[in-house]
This record gives sequence, C-alpha cells and structure tokens, in this order.
Amino acid sequence: MRIPLQVTFHNIPPSEAVEAKIRSLADKLDRFYDRITSCRVIIDAPHRHHRNGKLYQVRIDITVPNGEIIVKRDPPERQSHKDIYVAIRDAFDAAKRKLQDHISMLRHETKTHEVQPHGQIVTLFPDKGYGFIETPDGKEIYFHRNSLFNGDFKQLQVGDEVRFAEEGGDKGLQASTVRLIGKHHLQS
Repeated sequence: MRIPLQVTFHNIPPSEAVEAKIRSLADKLDRFYDRITSCRVIIDAPHRHHRNGKLYQVRIDITVPNGEIIVKRDPPERQSHKDIYVAIRDAFDAAKRKLQDHISMLRHETKTHEVQPHGQIVTLFPDKGYGFIETPDGKEIYFHRNSLFNGDFKQLQVGDEVRFAEEGGDKGLQASTVRLIGKHHLQS
C-alpha cells in the first residue's frame, strides 16, 4: 500500500498478535489489488453481553481510485464473533468480495441483462400456426406457434404486445421464445 495501514483498537487493549494478523490480511488485499491507497481497520468491543460474552465489531475503510470500500461487521450478525480472529477474517473476506466487485465494475464486467426485443403481432395465420411480429423499427419477424412461451396460440390477436428472442432461420430472422406481455410491462 502506498499509505500505511492504520489499525485502531476501541474498548479493548491493543494487541500485537491481532495487529500482525490484520497486517497479514491487509497485505493479501494489497497483493490482490495493488491500487489500494489507504486502509484503516477499527476493532471494537462495544459492550459485554452477560450470556454471550464479548462480541467484536470490525470496520475496514479502504480507499481506492474512484471510490471507497467500507466493510462493517457488527456483533449481532454472528455469534462466532466472540473470537476476534474470526471477526477479522470475516471482515477481510467481505472486503475482498467488495474489491472484486469494484474491479469488475472498473473493467465493465458487471453483468447486465439485456432487454429482449419487443414488438406487436401484425399478421396471424391461425390455421397454419404462424404469424409475424412488427418491431418498433418496422421490421417484420416470422414466428411459429411452437415459439410461443406463455399462452395459447389460438388466443393471440393482431395488436398483442410480445417480447421475443431473435435467431436466424432458413429464410432469415425469426422469433423464438415469444412471450405475450401487457402494454404496462413494456420497457424500452
């Protein structure tokens, strides 16, 4: 890390062993993503529970280019946090997952779900089992009754709104997985 690690103990005495474990885990994060500019870890034992004993709270603030990653593990979340090392490990695991998400976002690897094309049924041949869908840009796309995902082909009407997947057919583009939708479901 370019800026040294800062470790703060709150409501508990400082421990060289705990600090060494934190430094070790912070070094692993730094090797995982070498653009971390600062890392601050706060270990806290906010209050004693008569039945449960002392539960540790760990907060990690990591500064990276274009953002900050904050991980906070509160005692009520896990009874296993009676062990300070478990609480620290869990917090650093969460920090690594958040760093992975940050890296994916920077690389534009975040999953996005494309909206399926939509259109309106403009022609039907019920006796032959096929029809045509017109897209907003004016293309007409063939579909077969076997392509209909939800609904009965006999119930379709000209003007019904549908979503579909496009694929190549013997005679050009055709619609597969045609789903009947209502007008209030359309999102372009």
